[in-house]
Amino acid sequence: MKPIYLDYNATTPIDPEVAEAMKPYLTEFFGNPSSTHWFGIQTRKAIEKARKQVAELINCEADEIIFTSGGTESNNYAIKGIAFANRGKGNHIITSGIEHPAVIEVCLFLEKHGFEITFIPVDEFGLVDVKDIRKAIKSSTILISVMHANNEVGTIQPVEEIGEIARENNIIFHSDAAQSLGKIPVDVKKMGVDLLSVAGHKLYAPKGIGALYIKRGTVLAKQIHGADHEQNLRAGTENVLEIVGFGKACEIAKRDLQKNMEHMKKMRDLLEKGLKEKNIEFKLNGHPTKRLPNTLNLSFPGLEANLIITEMEGLAVSAGAACHSDSIDVSPVLSAMHVPIEYSMGAIRFSVGKMTTSAEIENAVEIVAEAIEKLKPTPEIKPVVLSSEQIKLTHFTTGLGCACKLRPQALEKILSALKPLPDSNILVGTNTADDAAVYLLNEETALVQTVDFFTPIVDDPYQFGSIAAANSLSDIYAMGAKPLFALNIVGFPSNRLPMNVLEQILKGARDKAAEAGISIIGGHTIDDNEPKFGLVILGTVHPKKILTNAAAKSGDVLILTKPLGLGIISTAIKRGLAEKKTENKVFEIMSELNKISAEVMEDFPVNACTDVTGFGLLGHLSEMSRGSGMDVEVYADKIPIIKEAREFASANIIPGGSLNNLEYVADFVVWNDKIPRLDRIILCDAQTSGGLLISLPEKFAEEMIQKLHEKGINYAAIIGKFREKSNGKIFVL
Repeated sequence: MKPIYLDYNATTPIDPEVAEAMKPYLTEFFGNPSSTHWFGIQTRKAIEKARKQVAELINCEADEIIFTSGGTESNNYAIKGIAFANRGKGNHIITSGIEHPAVIEVCLFLEKHGFEITFIPVDEFGLVDVKDIRKAIKSSTILISVMHANNEVGTIQPVEEIGEIARENNIIFHSDAAQSLGKIPVDVKKMGVDLLSVAGHKLYAPKGIGALYIKRGTVLAKQIHGADHEQNLRAGTENVLEIVGFGKACEIAKRDLQKNMEHMKKMRDLLEKGLKEKNIEFKLNGHPTKRLPNTLNLSFPGLEANLIITEMEGLAVSAGAACHSDSIDVSPVLSAMHVPIEYSMGAIRFSVGKMTTSAEIENAVEIVAEAIEKLKPTPEIKPVVLSSEQIKLTHFTTGLGCACKLRPQALEKILSALKPLPDSNILVGTNTADDAAVYLLNEETALVQTVDFFTPIVDDPYQFGSIAAANSLSDIYAMGAKPLFALNIVGFPSNRLPMNVLEQILKGARDKAAEAGISIIGGHTIDDNEPKFGLVILGTVHPKKILTNAAAKSGDVLILTKPLGLGIISTAIKRGLAEKKTENKVFEIMSELNKISAEVMEDFPVNACTDVTGFGLLGHLSEMSRGSGMDVEVYADKIPIIKEAREFASANIIPGGSLNNLEYVADFVVWNDKIPRLDRIILCDAQTSGGLLISLPEKFAEEMIQKLHEKGINYAAIIGKFREKSNGKIFVL
């Protein structure tokens, strides 16, 4: 079935009429609109025609329209422009707590630069109370900025009343109308605004074009400097092609507004009615009547939005919250509306458009109902039949691999409060940050036990099992131990996946365990909405040969045996952005046992070791440096990094766990100022089945590297050196 698009609040397709209007400006009319010859005159005429088309849609004069790169720039220009133009008059700005980030982030920026910001709360429907705005006004208030309609729940704000209050108090009033333009009437005179931001891609025009309405007489400080384009208010040669498209889209929106409003409301209500008739339990978020005619934000209690979305294959919608297991990111809008967590976690925004059909809505109802039915708890497990082409394991989970771990800050706080019973035979326990426990049996033998499990980072079930087993075994090797046997830990969504998928996962793990020379002899299984798999592994080590992450010595060098970037590329795989050769490359890296590296370590006087997994390189190194009481320097340019990881990270394909790791290490990592944020993220990337991080005396380092390379550990590299006894700071050079 053709995918169904119900995410029109995110962006809209380009209207065919708009595309047709733009075509001549791709080839025939290419002149610079500032030029005075024939070629420039043609494009200047096109821009001014578009300016008039935009002005007519919002009921203003053409000279009050300034073209920008989109709604974000318009909001930045409006708010910063007023702020910096009125420093001598006041520094107080009033806005609401549910604005788009393009407003909130601007206000937070200004707050750091001496401005005072008041965030007005909203009620349970997402509505601002005009009384609160009136109360918030001070003699220093220079701007009120409240959106016309909310992008998530669709609630329409009382902008006309706010406009009256602003006029009464001689305060500039700005409204972000990016989401409302073309869906409901937008009339700047009725609204009483001095500034209005609009965006083309919400209106069936291209992305990268927008406009700012600036009421005559309103003075803003220029933000983009250069030549005198756009009445000397916004420098930069005009984007003629997209301006033409935006103008045409505004003309169409004005012409078809009433028809489109009625159609969108009909489609929206048909969807809500259909779900009610399916007896689906949900809560409406937003005002029941004062909302955009196309927006339906629903909460499905007790379920996670991301899981619902992954189950609704072929339906494009947006989640109101994201649960990555490493973090729970509830929409700030829903939080401001005080939507309970059990509802906000399951919030999904459906937004229809003028191109939505009743057939699409009927199909969408079936898809949603089937997904909810599968995910809700039920005593009856129905057999699931899926073809191998339909099974992409990363689509059945929200977290990815070890990136699904709890935030390290939260975990440390809990563990520090839990004191185990004393036992003199425990050689390694909570006294270090190692991912294993070591128990003394006799003078010759100590038991090492580890446990690790996670969610899929690749789509193939067999590969997932293989990677999970390699990852679990890594903790044993990092302790200098030999594995004896393993037990399975399984969470499996039997209501979502056929049992032969589990069989393939277990086969992958079995074969990898066989490569390590051990058997998997049982385990424990639970039914879960997400597939999860790992191993409990028991191993042995001589009590005097135990390696921990807390025994590095001054002058030791650091060796890393596998490259970084596995978490980033796993995220790209989940999003369908990685090429097959890249998938194969990371599968080989993640499924490679650290057994050979561990065997090489036996020939050298290694002082400390850990493996690099979910907390990233710097997170695990911080455990080593702080546990050893040593400062350490790391050479950023020596660290092996998978080339594709850098490419994906530059496109902002970054797992939440990696960003949490970056935040976690902030207190004990000192960055060289020349290291860009992108590299900092990669050094904190949440790895799955990463390499060993080995600390040993410098005089043995080159020899170990040579032996590792001879054994096929080609990425092994010297990446740093321990300094002197101190508090465990990491200096990234």
